[in-house]
Amino acid sequence: MASYATNQFKSGLKIIIDGDPGVIVENDIVKPGKGQAFNRIKIRNLKTGRVVERTYKSGESVEAADVVELDMQYLYSDGEMWHFMEPDSFDQYAASESAVADAKLWLTEE
Repeated sequence: MASYATNQFKSGLKIIIDGDPGVIVENDIVKPGKGQAFNRIKIRNLKTGRVVERTYKSGESVEAADVVELDMQYLYSDGEMWHFMEPDSFDQYAASESAVADAKLWLTEE
């Protein structure tokens, strides 16, 4: 399986954290006056939407997440789920409130 070293960390990178796929939302490189540099990252779990903070020493690596990104058309929200359609195949998918997260602020029904 592919992996990413700490020097490859950037916002938007998809990685596996605690067995679930996640996306890096913030990456701070800390270079203390003494000792080894490290990365302090915030990761949003793509399943639950929860954000966790982790610290990795320089040279460590994490497993890459096998995530597929699709362009979808927003259809509607029924209060619990957000419904989307794949424009090419017309397949419809539902996502929970936590999966949509802050993106819901920019979604408009068509």
